Amino acid sequence: MLTVAEARSIIAAALPALPAEEVSLAHACRRILRQDVRAERDQPPFDRVMMDGIAVDHAAFAKGRREFQVAGTQHAGDAVTRLPDVTQCIEVMTGAVLPQNTDCVIPVERTSRKGDAITVEYEYEAASRQYIHPRASDHSAGTVVLSAGRRISAIDVALLASAGLATLQVTRQPAVRIISTGNELVPAGKPIEQHQVRLSNGPALTAMLTTVGFTDCQQLHLPDDPQALKQAIGAELAASDVLVLSGGVSMGKADYVPQVLAALGVKQLFHRVSQRPGKPLWFGSGTEGQAVFALPGNPVSALTCCRHYVLPALLAASGMPALPAMNAILADDYRFAPALTCFLPVRLLPEPDGRLHAMPVPTNTSGDFTTLADTDGYLELAAGDAEFPAGSVQPLHLWEHV
Repeated sequence: MLTVAEARSIIAAALPALPAEEVSLAHACRRILRQDVRAERDQPPFDRVMMDGIAVDHAAFAKGRREFQVAGTQHAGDAVTRLPDVTQCIEVMTGAVLPQNTDCVIPVERTSRKGDAITVEYEYEAASRQYIHPRASDHSAGTVVLSAGRRISAIDVALLASAGLATLQVTRQPAVRIISTGNELVPAGKPIEQHQVRLSNGPALTAMLTTVGFTDCQQLHLPDDPQALKQAIGAELAASDVLVLSGGVSMGKADYVPQVLAALGVKQLFHRVSQRPGKPLWFGSGTEGQAVFALPGNPVSALTCCRHYVLPALLAASGMPALPAMNAILADDYRFAPALTCFLPVRLLPEPDGRLHAMPVPTNTSGDFTTLADTDGYLELAAGDAEFPAGSVQPLHLWEHV
């Protein structure tokens, strides 16, 4: 049986990089950038006024001049003006270009005006270059302001716009198809019998992927019938880059998924991983290079496997670099006897000193997804260690991925 690390390595090697596509700036947020973005101009592109007030020649001020005649006004967006004489000043507004022959901005609240004459408070001390945002002090033209491989945020959109990009290259959305199998499953809103259960895996797996930007997700439900499974899975496989199934993958008489996938030409790359929950995890590759994940049907297993394998694989295929490892301090002793990797649900307890503690919140069974609602993620406890003492540092995986 594979280790968790071996399983992730096989998945990474099998998943091809997704292609890029061009989108408009208006549709770029939350997509994954596939190009380096360089500054169109210096930022700011001119010496920028930072306060409403007057622009003067500082040397004249330093020699004792406190009264200046108004020679003009410089608004934000106006072409640059020029100070005619050091005995004069130019009224300036925040964001305006600093007038030529000036090198000091004095705030309006430290001045008084009478006619065309402005007087600066006599006790006011002004410094050369004060309240001036120097040209290119943020970055110079041609500087890389955003690198390929990042998920575009609202702040990034501001940088993209400032770089003059109306369109840009991002990763094409992968077509993800999610199939829940099982005769016992009934979707929300439909009448349900005592012997049936609600279909929850499909909506939950879809939500886990769409909330991080993989929006081309569709889901359906299939019965435990080999012919129906083969027909529908075959159609969904042809329409997808990534196929995610839940249920029908273990050792029961109605677990038809592995044999159906084999009949459709999907190559099995592994089946079963040394972990709990989610040991029956299956992974393979379709004839057109599609990635096929068959997750266990128990909700805790399905959600954990999706978070630990499907989501990181999609992010890597989209061009995102691996995120830095996170760790947390185990807040209570925990014992796990089986020689398997344990994915332990935890609730995070931030401490005043900044350290992150993780309180174990074990589920009742692998079907107890109610308990997961009170958790922030899970610790990955190494196989072979039965005792995990409070205070030990363990790898942490958050449910809500960036």
